Amino acid sequence: MTKAFLVVRMRGTVNVPHWARTTLVLLHLDKKFRATIIPAKDNTKGMLDKIKHYISWQEIDVPTTKELLEKKARIDGYKKLTAEDITKLGFKSTDDLAKSLVEGTATLSKLKPVKPWFALAPPRHGFKRKTKKMYGEGGILGSHKELLEQVRFMM
Repeated sequence: MTKAFLVVRMRGTVNVPHWARTTLVLLHLDKKFRATIIPAKDNTKGMLDKIKHYISWQEIDVPTTKELLEKKARIDGYKKLTAEDITKLGFKSTDDLAKSLVEGTATLSKLKPVKPWFALAPPRHGFKRKTKKMYGEGGILGSHKELLEQVRFMM
């Protein structure tokens, strides 16, 4: 049973229909290579399916979440997330926060003042698959089985 998904926007902002743009904005994926962690519910699965031609997603694990929080999480003023900030949010440590995000008990959008997204860089050594095709067709879009390795190259 999946608890949470890591979702990364893989395509840019040009020629995106308004219905897809709306869904992307609701998921806080307003730029290319933005990532977020969302709890797996029926409505979020529907949203992912609707915009599958612009994003890729995979179930997330605790080590990857922890790494994302340590390297890429930002608070207001675009400052790095510190241990002090984590205790203010009511978590003991980064591990604790990562675990609750993966289990779907906490959501990034509810953790103020943390930004509800992670800004990733284009992957070092490039993409190993086609960027304009679905995962099943040899691309990177949609439900992506190797997204976590891909994201490690983007941090």
